[in-house]
Amino acid sequence: MELWYTEKQTESYGITAKVKETYVHEQTDFQQLAMIETEEFGTMLVLDGMVMTTDKDEFVYHEMVAHPALNTHPNPEQVLVVGGGDGGVVREILKHEKVKRVVLVDIDGKVIEYSKKYLPNIASGLDDERVEVHVNDGFMHIHDHKNEYDVIMVDSTEPVGPAANLFTRGFYQGIYEALKEDGLFVAQTDNPWFKADLIQSVNRDVKEVFPVVRVFWANVPTYPSGLWTFTMGSKQHDPLAVDETAIPERETKYYTPRLHKAAFVLPKFVEDLVK
Repeated sequence: MELWYTEKQTESYGITAKVKETYVHEQTDFQQLAMIETEEFGTMLVLDGMVMTTDKDEFVYHEMVAHPALNTHPNPEQVLVVGGGDGGVVREILKHEKVKRVVLVDIDGKVIEYSKKYLPNIASGLDDERVEVHVNDGFMHIHDHKNEYDVIMVDSTEPVGPAANLFTRGFYQGIYEALKEDGLFVAQTDNPWFKADLIQSVNRDVKEVFPVVRVFWANVPTYPSGLWTFTMGSKQHDPLAVDETAIPERETKYYTPRLHKAAFVLPKFVEDLVK
């Protein structure tokens, strides 16, 4: 008998993958969590019926959350990750020598626990001496830590359940206050095919708070439509002003210095959304 996992990405569209084994399927205090082994994408983390990450394509998302922001800020010593309990963004941050401290705040400790067990290549940096891991509410952490971080990265699920507060103007204002005077942040902002209204609302809200706002994109096959956007808000530094020839080559699979500015060149229909 064949078993298949299907994510309904809209009411009339989804993706499906053949399942070899189910490692975990439980209701945590915050969400339904599953770890499954698929034939095409390897181990897959699923939260509330949505694919969060997989062995095969995780590097795209994690690299694009981390490297454009860290290569835009000239001295990113103090970095906060909100969400991201799988550890992939933390792993990429640790490739930057200037980073002295990484704080990871995820509301669901089970995501951290099972990622260490079933996604060890992704969670490999969580035990690094530069990393602090807190099981807590990221919204409240930001509220309680003013003027502390150089870079904040929001690695959240879609705006449902515990992540709903992470897509509000109040949250972006809190991020602004938690950043130092030349700080910047980046957040995943979903896809333009099915969530155009979300991208527009986030862009509008961030522009009300930050003087520099840029949208960029990457291809993540297991995310809805495959075309995924990210939004960067900055107090001073513009990612388009970065000298890409000065960006050092690091061990990556998707992001490169040459891709840095290219990722901010948007398809016309996406560009129209954020004008």
